[in-house]
Amino acid sequence: MTLIVTTPPTAVIEDLLRLRTALDDTVPSKDDVNLLVATWNVRAFGDLTEKWTAGPQDSPKRDLHAMACIAEIVSRFDVLALQEVRRNTIALQYLLGLLGPSWRFITSDVTEGPTGNGERLTYLYDTTRVQPSGLVGEIVLPPATGTPVPQFARTPYAAGFTRGTAGFVLTTVHVLWGTKAADRLPEITAFAEWMHNWAKRPDDWNENLLVLGDFNLDRIGDPLYEAFVSTGLWPPVELEDVPRTIFDNDKTRHFYDQIAWFSELDGTTMLTTLTYTGHAGHVDFLPHILTDLTKQEISWRISDHYPLWTEFTTHTP
Repeated sequence: MTLIVTTPPTAVIEDLLRLRTALDDTVPSKDDVNLLVATWNVRAFGDLTEKWTAGPQDSPKRDLHAMACIAEIVSRFDVLALQEVRRNTIALQYLLGLLGPSWRFITSDVTEGPTGNGERLTYLYDTTRVQPSGLVGEIVLPPATGTPVPQFARTPYAAGFTRGTAGFVLTTVHVLWGTKAADRLPEITAFAEWMHNWAKRPDDWNENLLVLGDFNLDRIGDPLYEAFVSTGLWPPVELEDVPRTIFDNDKTRHFYDQIAWFSELDGTTMLTTLTYTGHAGHVDFLPHILTDLTKQEISWRISDHYPLWTEFTTHTP
């Protein structure tokens, strides 16, 4: 797809200026020792309308204005796990062009079948900051007592990266929504157990194992959340009160999206060459861009989910 290089309209420029100021105040700057890891469910990230402003008859509603804002947010991180990338990768390819020649992506194939929803799981990364380690893989559950077991609706996707002397492995997932919360429990439980076994295996490629993505968790303390943390996964407390979707409010609060890593039973982190800085949060883009649109309209242009991010420092053991 050809990158549109015409001068953006004034409204786009003004939105980007406001967004950049907000990002400067929210997300730590990239420096020589930090690592900024993020996750974002970008709603139905597939096709694109090649106009600065999508009109009433245009489909999809995601236009060049929206893409410029998405690129500005993504550019603040070193590596970002993207959920809901569709079979059609036009928007993904266009985003890469906006980010510039130092950016690359690694993506899974689509998980076939109706529950797969035509989705891929994708990593975007800044090659001036991180490099792929060579490890990629999809998580497939082994048979139980010789019989097949149900697999994930959207196969979790792992990729290894390096930042200086530190290696780390990200595994991202978009858990099945289902018709009720209980439908999600088997996937969340199986994922947490599989990742725990991987983290504990000696002599395996599992340095600094992080999980991130959309786990469709409702509340802290409910069965879904307890299944997620039951094997020692530790989401930072700084993310506990962070809204996950643009529709969350004081009465309706979800914990869908997570970034987490494993700890020992005594609480000792299993991270080795990474240290969590205590800085984590989300990017609230709503007050700064497309302010003349409803939340529902913004959800189809940007997303209904906020990006989550965490900061680490790297060091040699």
